Amino acid sequence: MAAMTDYRLVRGAATRRRLMDAAAECLAELGWAGSTVAVVATRAGVSRGALQHHFPTREDLFTSAVEHVAERQSAALRGLAGAGAGAVVHGIVDLYTGPLFRASLHLWVAASTEPQLRPRVVELESRIGREAHRTAVELLGANESVPGVREVVQGLLDMARGLGLASLLTDDRERRERVVRRWVSIVEGVLGAGESSPSGV
Repeated sequence: MAAMTDYRLVRGAATRRRLMDAAAECLAELGWAGSTVAVVATRAGVSRGALQHHFPTREDLFTSAVEHVAERQSAALRGLAGAGAGAVVHGIVDLYTGPLFRASLHLWVAASTEPQLRPRVVELESRIGREAHRTAVELLGANESVPGVREVVQGLLDMARGLGLASLLTDDRERRERVVRRWVSIVEGVLGAGESSPSGV
């Protein structure tokens, strides 16, 4: 009986992950209007009833999907520990110019007109934003007690979001790379200045 229960739990967790992956993919590709529960269930290869067993509402499904993908990509980003500022800056930009940002953006837009969705998305994005900032600080070895360092880290994240928005409609990789190279120089310069400060402040 215990073995059967364990099997069902494992199978249920796998189905849940598959649904969240499918939901994030649909949101990135089809937007909020096109990402119906039925479309996600079909992509995940499960019945609509099975989907609603795991996610009773559409809001449950898509907020969970974005959080799931964000956690997975954050873990991948943390794999850059020790790789240097250049790799970290590029990794952060890749995060915000990829499918996760596109899916998140569709969720933000939907939340602006869906009252039942808005508080959940506001809370989710606040949590993801805090985690992104904390991860960037750790990876860059940034000392935020040094004047200007916190603003540079936040500016880096804001810049990456801006590039993500710009990439939605046009292929601007060449311009983006020039911007990223400049930001690598800025980050290295500020962090280097902080490290060389005798007082650390």
